[in-house]
Amino acid sequence: MKNIVLILLFVSSSLIVNAQLLQTKELYTKADTLRGSLTSPFRTCYDINYYHLSVKVNPDDRFISGSNLFKFTATTNFKTLQFDLFDNLNIDKIIYQDKEIDYKREFNAVFIDFPKELLKGKQDSFTVYYSGKPIVAKNAPWDGGFVFTKHDGDKDWIATACQGVGASIWWPNKDQQADEVDSAFISISVPNGLTNVSNGRLMGVTDLKNGYSRFDWKVVNPINNYDIAVNAANYFHFSDSYIGLNGNLSLDYYVLPENEAKAKRQFTDVKRMLKAFEHWFGAYPFYKDGFKLVETPHLGMEHQSAVAYGNKYQQGYLGRDRSGTGWGLKWDFIIVHEAGHEWFGNNITAKDIADMWIHESFTDYSESLFVEYWYGKEAGADYVIGLRKNIANDQPVIGPYGVNKEGSSDMYDKGANMLHTLRTIINNDEKWRSILIGLNQTFGKKTTTTQEVISYINKESGKDLTKIFDQYLRFRSIPVLEIKQEGATIFYRWLSNVEGFNMPIQLDKSDVFLYPTTEWTVLRTTVPLKDIKVKRDYFINMNVLEN
Repeated sequence: MKNIVLILLFVSSSLIVNAQLLQTKELYTKADTLRGSLTSPFRTCYDINYYHLSVKVNPDDRFISGSNLFKFTATTNFKTLQFDLFDNLNIDKIIYQDKEIDYKREFNAVFIDFPKELLKGKQDSFTVYYSGKPIVAKNAPWDGGFVFTKHDGDKDWIATACQGVGASIWWPNKDQQADEVDSAFISISVPNGLTNVSNGRLMGVTDLKNGYSRFDWKVVNPINNYDIAVNAANYFHFSDSYIGLNGNLSLDYYVLPENEAKAKRQFTDVKRMLKAFEHWFGAYPFYKDGFKLVETPHLGMEHQSAVAYGNKYQQGYLGRDRSGTGWGLKWDFIIVHEAGHEWFGNNITAKDIADMWIHESFTDYSESLFVEYWYGKEAGADYVIGLRKNIANDQPVIGPYGVNKEGSSDMYDKGANMLHTLRTIINNDEKWRSILIGLNQTFGKKTTTTQEVISYINKESGKDLTKIFDQYLRFRSIPVLEIKQEGATIFYRWLSNVEGFNMPIQLDKSDVFLYPTTEWTVLRTTVPLKDIKVKRDYFINMNVLEN
């Protein structure tokens, strides 16, 4: 076990305040609002219930064509609604009650006018037929779109990845996380010789007698739009099962034929992942849809029940340990991290991507919990503390609302260390575990917000942690514990952007707790100033002021 040295950074009191003023101000456009608004009456007027997405993929021409059936329920009386499709793709027609219906396009938003007003509670449907050359991702999964590539010489290998930019980059849908579709049927046609793997369970394969075969997949759980995926290659398929908290879970693996032996060795981490995460978070959320790993030409993505895998059958993150502790080389990062999103991201989903910390902070922390489950609590702490070297403190973790904009990528490692700090404050591991399980029970298969998550943790912990969340999520800086000595008296206080910040902390190798506020307070201790150290589990900076 390697020890991590907590480096206490010495910063002036002016830096923590002025740093916030350096945040880049971005200008947002009408296109951003059309894409990101959760309050537009053209979106809130209907609840999406079901999609039947049917797409033919032509890899030679990098061309797609198909349709999507929208089944919805009116939540108010309305005549016009909005769905989304990137404007580089053509809308061939929209059919409502067997007739073409008029529509208007504005940036990547599409507005359709129904012949007459739909009344609240009415269940209805329409179908969008579309075609075109989708955007090809330049660096999937960090930018969105299709991936068309080859393997083993000249064999096609196709995938999609669209988190952030949105699924409307390749198929028409109500493209916001706040309204997850309740279930879906996904029909993907690909050239003969290829197997398409999408979400849920395979219902059948049909030879279309035109050089293409259609693969029909059924999803019975609510699902994010960005999770719906195309994965096509001449896959080798093998399967297994896992006896978990909800019974028998089917495990299916789709890999390139040349990687069969590697996959059978590497994918043993799946059962280790499931055992650890069912302990920490409760039952895997999607037993009815099964669990799949699908080899992809990009690094990976948390596509629900069809997790994309591209870690090249290496331990760690492409063979390296992000924590620098050695613990990250004992397991496959993509299997653990992306599958962790089945609980945080897919089961629990943020309404607005500004709150994506709910997905990424908890999932990043799940890596530490995996390490703890298999190698012990100190190993888990080593791992998450080791991630601190990756934190930039460049922007707030929470992004601007209503414009489809995420916050800082610090939502990963900074968010994980915030959660580790909160666990340390709660100081009751069984209660902490019950909170993680309870989050999945309370918000499972639902969409939620930062405020709802914080309120739940406050209630279940019995502590008001709101100001601590605010400091780590809404500001760039982390709290600074300032200490000074005047004569024989030692004083201490918090330097924070949050008025009334009052996080308790524990001294290292001691049962002594301190309760600093933002006002100078006498530290009643016999410990010399030079020996005062805070337990490493708190993600803070410490500044000892010189006389």
